[in-house]
Amino acid sequence: MLVWLRAGVVRDWRGVLGAFLATWFYVPAALFLGVGGAIVFGVAGIINGGGNLGEVLPEPVRDAPLVGSLLDAFLDRSGGVLGSFVGVAFGFLAGSLLVLALPWREAFDEPANLFTGLAGMVGAAALIGVLYTLYRVMWEPRLLAISGARRLSRREAERLQPVLYDCAHALGLPTVPRLLIEDDPVLTNARAYARHVVVTTGLLDEPDENIAALLSHELVHWRTGDEVTSAFVRGVALPLVLVHAVPTWLMRTYPHPATNFVVFVFFWPVLLTMKYVVLPLHSRDVRAAEYRADAGAVLAGHAQGLRDMLERRKSFETGRSGWDEAVCATHPASELRLDRLETLTPAAADGVVAAPVTAEGLFGRPGAVASPRAMLVAGALALACAFGGILLGVTQWALFRPAQAVDGYFSALADHDARAALELLTPDARSAAGDVDRLAALVEAKGYRPPDDVEVLSVDRDGDEATAKVEFTLAGQRVPAELSLRREESATLGLFHGWRLAGGPVTVGVPGGQAGLTVNGVPVETPPEGDTLALLPGVYTVGGQSTVLAETPAQAVAVVPGMDSAGQVRLEPVLAPGAREAAEAEVRRHLDACAAQKVAAPAGCPFRYYNGSAVKKIAWKITEYPRIAVELTGPATARVSTPYDAQGAVLATGTTDGYFGATPFSDDDSFGVEGVLSVVDGRITFLPSGE
Repeated sequence: MLVWLRAGVVRDWRGVLGAFLATWFYVPAALFLGVGGAIVFGVAGIINGGGNLGEVLPEPVRDAPLVGSLLDAFLDRSGGVLGSFVGVAFGFLAGSLLVLALPWREAFDEPANLFTGLAGMVGAAALIGVLYTLYRVMWEPRLLAISGARRLSRREAERLQPVLYDCAHALGLPTVPRLLIEDDPVLTNARAYARHVVVTTGLLDEPDENIAALLSHELVHWRTGDEVTSAFVRGVALPLVLVHAVPTWLMRTYPHPATNFVVFVFFWPVLLTMKYVVLPLHSRDVRAAEYRADAGAVLAGHAQGLRDMLERRKSFETGRSGWDEAVCATHPASELRLDRLETLTPAAADGVVAAPVTAEGLFGRPGAVASPRAMLVAGALALACAFGGILLGVTQWALFRPAQAVDGYFSALADHDARAALELLTPDARSAAGDVDRLAALVEAKGYRPPDDVEVLSVDRDGDEATAKVEFTLAGQRVPAELSLRREESATLGLFHGWRLAGGPVTVGVPGGQAGLTVNGVPVETPPEGDTLALLPGVYTVGGQSTVLAETPAQAVAVVPGMDSAGQVRLEPVLAPGAREAAEAEVRRHLDACAAQKVAAPAGCPFRYYNGSAVKKIAWKITEYPRIAVELTGPATARVSTPYDAQGAVLATGTTDGYFGATPFSDDDSFGVEGVLSVVDGRITFLPSGE
């Protein structure tokens, strides 16, 4: 059984190749677009060729005496024809090559896809061919019963079975197929299948010699697995065969020229592909099988009966489907078969040496499935393929799986290498990093703390995308996160597809207009309206400006992968140690300077004296200094004010010049102070309000 299947499946490699190319390379579609393109470009060539081909001649040729005018006249009168030829050729090639090359577009960027795609296509075609062959063999009794074949009656069996067994014995066959019959008293037909031989009732009217010749012929078909060969070819071309069955069924059911024309208009690519691509390659094995079956009739001793059948009929085998009819149409002509028959039985031909017919020549030597050498070569190839597949699989698993990309990403962060980490991101995510040099400086700084103790918990893959669940230590806490990954379209060495993280850097908002802003000790300039920084996972220390007046406490920002944003950094300055005492001293210095002025209204001072008379002489004495409140307005500025219950006191003494002469006065008053503190040359200075 195994030998029989092997011989039938692999024997007709030309037919299998034709079926494979025609079906799996979309030859009907290529033919359709090719002819369509030829028509379109041919018409365009006719229209544009007549007046434009003369312009393609080089100017020296066009200006040459006689030659230029001769060529110009020739192209003017034949340009349309030449243009149509060029258009037809270009259109046909462009249309057909478009269909043939389109499925292999991925191989242009990745040559390994050409091999893997072709191997997958061959595997799929072979699998469909084998499954279809097994289906035809296993379901053959049911299929034949549906088509009208039945078991023999007692009288039919008494007439045919002895002849069948005699023929099998003459051919050296240990078993015979099951014999079925169809009710058709007009035609004398027979057909060998994988497990059956079907004859028509018209065969019962033939003499025993003719019946024996026909059955011997069909037994050879059965023994050599010709039906298995045909079934495998059909299986490889199954999509094309199914489409081809539609027009052939229509033309068989409605045999009319109009029907044939309409069917051809709609199905001409399939019909032409089957007729001029598949069947010509398959017909060589079909013709050889017919000659071999005829030789079987000679070996069984029924050459005369076969000669009688061939002289009366063109063929005694017909098809049940469009495929069968097309295959039967490729059988050798009866005259050629008679010529071959004469070389095998030269009794009637003088001086002709007969070619001996043996069972071994027809069926081959009995024995194992294959020779030891063939089995050794096949085993070596299988081992090489298995080893190569295992090696490629292990390499892919060890170096190019999603978990490796995650490990490499966190390893780059642990090494403070931002550029290496960015290389493991997808191009879209990498473009979101912004200023790569600044990001690299932030990660390389000592203040950067990368995620530690990273553990990949699981990786869930869905096609070319994957999600990795990880857990790591960040800022002293265990933090879970999910990372999205995408499979690379390009392949390393044309074989291995790596993975890239799809999530880009996380944005962090920083305040603007602050001089001295640093991230991990690296100065960062920001516009007045603020800015956003793209940061890789880790802990960053954001600091602000520090002066003698105020200092900005550093803020730690934890960036976790998968976050949309790490929020907005708000830097709040606080008074520097000793800044309040320095501010109070600066305010007192200002007040003392005010008190030292011998005028009733010291400029820029919070106190003054007025009673309606001219002040002739005045002196100021601060009896109690006010307590000040300092409100920071920035790292280098602050607002100074005096609470209502913390007013200071000042004593003004002197004389006024009035109607009665000089009059002494003494006046106590309370006052507060307001102004702005700023840092100038590293010192705190006070500027009163209004100045």
